Amino acid sequence: MVFYKTFPRETDKSVYPKWEEITLSDVEEKEQEIIARRENIGLMKECIDDAGEIMKQRQLKPFQTDMINIAIALFEKRASHQVYFKERKTKEKFEEKFSR
Repeated sequence: MVFYKTFPRETDKSVYPKWEEITLSDVEEKEQEIIARRENIGLMKECIDDAGEIMKQRQLKPFQTDMINIAIALFEKRASHQVYFKERKTKEKFEEKFSR
């Protein structure tokens, strides 16, 4: 599945922006998925550690399910999704292509 995003580009010929579609190659898309996965795994580990620390500080009973639920809530709040990394990559390509 090809990932693409459109960006507005200003031109001298019109006051309206021209919309440029930027696509990622299969390799670029897979690379961004790998980066997102690696960062999300690290982030989840941090969230589990933070959840354990919160439970300790608040003197909550150390039930694993409670700790994991706190970690998931933290993760959902902090996590960047794969789409973010793909959008960032398409923005880089857009800027490389149209920056002067």
